[in-house]
Amino acid sequence: MTYVEQLGLNAKNAEPYISSALTKLKNDALSAISEALRGNAELIIAENLKDLQAAAENGMSEAMQDRLRLDENRINGMAKGVDELIALNDPVGEIIEGTTRPNGLEIVKTRVPMGVIGIIFESRPNVTVDAAALCLKAGNAVILKGGKEAINSNKCLSNIMRKAVESAGLPADVIQLVENTSRETTAELMKLNGYLDVLIPRGGAGLIQAVVKQATVPVIETGTGNCHVFVDSSADPEMAVNIVNNGKTSRPSVCNAVESLLIHKDCAEKILPMIAEKFSEHSVKIYGCERTAAILGDSVLPATDAEYATEFLDFTISIKVVDDISEAISHIRRFGTKHSECIVTSSLASARKFQKEVDAAAVYVNASTRFTDGGEFGLGAEIGISTQKLHARGPMGLKELTTIKYFVNGDGQIR
Repeated sequence: MTYVEQLGLNAKNAEPYISSALTKLKNDALSAISEALRGNAELIIAENLKDLQAAAENGMSEAMQDRLRLDENRINGMAKGVDELIALNDPVGEIIEGTTRPNGLEIVKTRVPMGVIGIIFESRPNVTVDAAALCLKAGNAVILKGGKEAINSNKCLSNIMRKAVESAGLPADVIQLVENTSRETTAELMKLNGYLDVLIPRGGAGLIQAVVKQATVPVIETGTGNCHVFVDSSADPEMAVNIVNNGKTSRPSVCNAVESLLIHKDCAEKILPMIAEKFSEHSVKIYGCERTAAILGDSVLPATDAEYATEFLDFTISIKVVDDISEAISHIRRFGTKHSECIVTSSLASARKFQKEVDAAAVYVNASTRFTDGGEFGLGAEIGISTQKLHARGPMGLKELTTIKYFVNGDGQIR
């Protein structure tokens, strides 16, 4: 039996304990995790520093280092996210609907855990905690596979959580980390049929597509966010500037950050310089069309299809001046990743057209795409943003980590 298969067997053996656990036991385990995170903040920061030092030596960008960094505030934020999960309703056992058939059979559609969930993710160690806590509350065992750039942080967090759940009375193996960061173990995890019920990749486009193409276990596709803001001709200038600036600069390394700005030709000359002035505070690199360059000058680099298709995850953006809303929607259909899209407008007709015709998990009117987040949607922490249409779409919270079972009760009926 290989190392990864052993992890799968461990998870399968732990699954009956977590899938049948009462809400109080799961909440006790979450409470123990939250307390342990806060109590071990210094240790977590010390282990995270090892990863940050290696990242700097390997030339990782500042934006990507920010994804990797843990400090006391972020650790408190992770613990708070776990606390919020405790307060949420347990989805397991929820009766979705029921009916009694003419022959007297009672059929009850009920929410149940998925079983064993695999999570493959990259440099954000907070995902280690978010994913484990969500899977636990939803009654699932989880196998976590983080990137090598965060291995010290992830090992530390995983060990803390395993001890915490064990202290609450659950098997430590309801949470496991793949500590071997080789590509071979990743490839094996993607083919762990018989052990994994579903695999969720969370990271950049390269990781997600590799998993989608190579996995033989069921996959929920998440994350890649080539998100757009379209500033309509009727947009309030100040609102447009605030929404675009927030979407791009508040945290550029996350999947709900704005990567591309589309702006109506009738307001471009007025609003684009206002946006560029805000961008200058963060030294945002701009790729743009010829009309963008004519307004903003030589600092604009020429944009090609490659730039319009890129999820930059940095202080970089592509801009295009469009003739009308139809051109904006066509552009999004071509280059968008079905994550989050926004229109800034004062026109009800434009707002309705945009929300109806743009195909994405979240379509905004006059609000930042940065709100596409499980916590902001009131779901608690999230496992990721699903950009596909089967099983789950958008922020994946507790309910999205469950499946359904039909309970069928009779008194001797035969067919």
